[in-house]
Amino acid sequence: MNHGGIFRKSFLLLLVVIPVLFLESCSSGGSKSKSKSTANSKARSGKGKGEVASQGKGKGSKNSRSSRKEDVGMINGEVAATARKGWKQTTPLGMVLIPSGSYMMGQADEDVTASSVSFNKRVTVAQFYMDDTEITNNEYRQFTDVLMKDSISVIGEEKILAEYYPDTAVWSKDFSYHNGDPMTEYYFSSPAFDMYPVVGVSWTAAQYFSEWRTKAYNDFRTSEGQFISPRFRLPSEAEWEWAARGGKASAKYPWGNPYVANGKGCLLANFKPHRGNYDADGYAYTAPANMFNPNDYGLYNMAGNVAEWTKDAYADN
Repeated sequence: MNHGGIFRKSFLLLLVVIPVLFLESCSSGGSKSKSKSTANSKARSGKGKGEVASQGKGKGSKNSRSSRKEDVGMINGEVAATARKGWKQTTPLGMVLIPSGSYMMGQADEDVTASSVSFNKRVTVAQFYMDDTEITNNEYRQFTDVLMKDSISVIGEEKILAEYYPDTAVWSKDFSYHNGDPMTEYYFSSPAFDMYPVVGVSWTAAQYFSEWRTKAYNDFRTSEGQFISPRFRLPSEAEWEWAARGGKASAKYPWGNPYVANGKGCLLANFKPHRGNYDADGYAYTAPANMFNPNDYGLYNMAGNVAEWTKDAYADN
């Protein structure tokens, strides 16, 4: 798989799914249940368990029935806890559900240099939510604006600018021959690039963004009396590759076939084709985060455009 056509770091985030809500029974009649109906089914079966516990004492008392309605978890001295009311697995804004599965992780084409350090192996991945696009400039700007407004007295302006703001100098550092000066000046600041992927973000900054996004989301949920959500984080390399393949085992690209252009000659992603003809795909530099067709999981630009961070540390083995 091609993690990115241009080695400037951007990132996607994922949200861990509570697995019990999506487990499917082999004896469920073969029908593929959706997350919401599965969650409701689990709640109903739990309630039945509570009723059996209370009925073990005969008809039961009025106090027992009222206690059960209040969800105290205990009935007549017995543990009869059922599923807590009000919980449902919601899809965060801008994310899609990636199903669980097992696949052969590793290269899908001949690569002699990589073969010596990266052997294919079978990996099983649990389901999770993932952003359907790379984090855009305007999404990341919400984070930096909050830091400059609320945290400057604690963290300090110098540290915020040095460690958490995008490094705009990547436009001149990553290219031998370029016209990157306008991009250095305008790429993160101009509204014209709001929907383009943020670049020049360090791994540490991406981690901190994830923590901030989790806190912002759960602060709102708590204020509305809702259960807190699992945290946002960077995907592991195995999760990223599974999501990038879009269900196509051993495919070289997310769209499946070994070619980078369609029958009309139009490039299928933002690559550096031929001998440095950056504009051949329609974009001299990066493309908007939601440009080109998504893969079968609904994820955009999982090949080409920009390189994306994962949570894993790199090791030869």
